[in-house]
Amino acid sequence: MNNLPKAVKNRKAALFWLADAACAIGGAAFLSLAVSIIPQGDIGFLSLAVIGLCTLYAARALMQAGAAVVGQYDADGARAGWRRACYPALLSAVPGDRRMLGEAVADAVDRIEDLDGYHARFLPLRLAAVAAPLMIALAAAPASPVAAAILLGTLLPFGLGMALAGTAASRAARRQLEALGRLSGLFVDRVRALPVIVGFGAQDRVSRQLEQATREVADRTLGVLRVAFLSGAVMEFFAALSVALVAVYCGFNLLDLLPFPAPERLTLGQALYVLLLAPEFYLPMRRLAAAYHEKQVGEAALERLAAMGQAGASAPASSPLPRPPALRFEAVVVDHGEARVGPFSFDVPAGRMTAIRAPSGMGKSSLLHALLGLARPGEGRIMVEDGAVALAALPGHVGWAGQAVALVPGTLADNIRLARPDASDAEVEAVARRAGLGPMIDARGQGLTLRLDHRGSGLSGGERRRIAIARVLLKDAPLWLLDEPTADLDAASAADIGAILRAEGRGRTVLLATHSEALAALADHQVVLT
Repeated sequence: MNNLPKAVKNRKAALFWLADAACAIGGAAFLSLAVSIIPQGDIGFLSLAVIGLCTLYAARALMQAGAAVVGQYDADGARAGWRRACYPALLSAVPGDRRMLGEAVADAVDRIEDLDGYHARFLPLRLAAVAAPLMIALAAAPASPVAAAILLGTLLPFGLGMALAGTAASRAARRQLEALGRLSGLFVDRVRALPVIVGFGAQDRVSRQLEQATREVADRTLGVLRVAFLSGAVMEFFAALSVALVAVYCGFNLLDLLPFPAPERLTLGQALYVLLLAPEFYLPMRRLAAAYHEKQVGEAALERLAAMGQAGASAPASSPLPRPPALRFEAVVVDHGEARVGPFSFDVPAGRMTAIRAPSGMGKSSLLHALLGLARPGEGRIMVEDGAVALAALPGHVGWAGQAVALVPGTLADNIRLARPDASDAEVEAVARRAGLGPMIDARGQGLTLRLDHRGSGLSGGERRRIAIARVLLKDAPLWLLDEPTADLDAASAADIGAILRAEGRGRTVLLATHSEALAALADHQVVLT
């Protein structure tokens, strides 16, 4: 089901802008009336005209403030809807998605903030820019049909200029957001890998990468600004030219110097009224032109957010596996973009332990990642229970132990409980001892409250592996995926972990990738990749 937020109408804010235009018409009428009354010396009517003028301009200020407040309220609602749609997508892996974490976070945070001006200002102004000029032209027509015709006739080049500038700005804004996303992803990725970068002395190379990405963003931003300034200049030119045409016509009409016969004869009050309405006629479109950059940024952000929200919504609802599943790989080729591995075809029987053997680099880990949606099968297919269970339903219901054991700052219990956050202390301690962590727990004297950092300082390689296995045991899933669970261990530790996996994995579907012949010998079934 599509979980994208509904479009915000922004009609209330547009009504405020239309009311602002109505106040402008009334203000022009009262001001022209006041000027017409001055030669007559009628103080009473003049006072009423001045009071009406002040009242309408005060009301106009209130209408503009109301449009800003209501528009911001609509923008806040739109952003909240997109947060509900996009934030869950950050927590789920989409098969084949090669975006860096920072790029996805930038889309879910910065791109949502880019919608502020689009919803708060542009959308209400777009609705008002269509109706308000027509309303002002109709108000000017009784005083001067010719001036009203001039105003309406200049709409075509004005609108054409906005359309041409908008097309160029749209492409520039889209490229800018793509560059910003890449920079955010690159920065977060390099910060996460900072210890490795420092360890290998790659600071200069990484600095050059970030400098190049930053320069690209700066160039894209300047391109957007160039288009925005150009479009603004075009709009101002046509607006000034149109107002000048009305002013010249009214002035020459008053002086009776028109080079052609005029169908009307203007009075001072009528000419002033039309002249006051001429800038107001273009004001809604000039406001729209000023917010046009926000349109391009907002629409480009909506494209990226819609893709992100649809990706999160397209994943089928995940449900627990009813029993240990049978797996089938049919001519599977795993696509890593720059490299492809495969094809591989083999069966994994249900409720048995299957070992995938191959030298390093042959694709053992890639097959496990494809099951979890962390890599994309470019060709072939992976079937779970002959297709009865969707592949995308596996993440969250699999016992997983990868080559690198991820740790978080916290206690030993916190790190094991990552597999099942609602597990009790008794359950966590039980699986820790079943995984062979009992001697460490007893020797260090802190039990499950032993503090760990993200590097696992003070832990041996075997203890790290046993934490990963304890997580698998705590998850208690019918399918286990184990990637080199005994890598870098001495023979005794590897044999001990192999015995634990064999005993605890009975009755489950266990698929383990290994280059160890001793560990593979414990499996019920072996697959050798060549």
